[in-house]
Amino acid sequence: MNSVPSLPRTEEEVLAEFRSCGALLEGHFKLSSGKHSGHYLQCARVLMNPARAARLAQAVVAGLPPEIVENIDTVVSPAMGGIIIGHEVARVLDKDALFLERPEGTFHLRRGFALEPGAKVLMVEDVVTTGLSSREAIAAVAREGGEVIAECSLIDRSLGSVDLGVPFYPLAAFDFPTYDEDSIPESLASVAITKPGSRK
Repeated sequence: MNSVPSLPRTEEEVLAEFRSCGALLEGHFKLSSGKHSGHYLQCARVLMNPARAARLAQAVVAGLPPEIVENIDTVVSPAMGGIIIGHEVARVLDKDALFLERPEGTFHLRRGFALEPGAKVLMVEDVVTTGLSSREAIAAVAREGGEVIAECSLIDRSLGSVDLGVPFYPLAAFDFPTYDEDSIPESLASVAITKPGSRK
């Protein structure tokens, strides 16, 4: 009989999930935030296995306070990165999963998605670095008539320093250094840049 894998709870256990499927990349990456890093966590790859995605989503929800969980009406994620983990978190919570898009540069709901007026929303992201996309998505939910009561994510690359304006519950935080364009160390600058994210 196959044993059911336990939920990843610690940073090391979460990192092991990424390593197990080659989703922890090393090189020179330009992140969606515009910052540069020698490490990239490819969440799309770690989530490509449905059983692993479900397990990670269960771990994310397990980290949410009960008073948040009981007030959630809808789960919303920013496209592209947040869609899969958002859908899996919504499955655990037994809620609908909507996603925001920005084909013209500003997040909004499309595809017939709509929020009930005053809907209490859980924002779900894959990775948060500077929080820019999250803050833009939270503002979009407000424009659409909802209210984000909390955000959760698989990974927090800010190590708790990011301010989203709402309570934030990442599954794990990693101290991979990031650098502004004008402060890239020589050892990193000598490596060819890869831009793996979905944001232009």
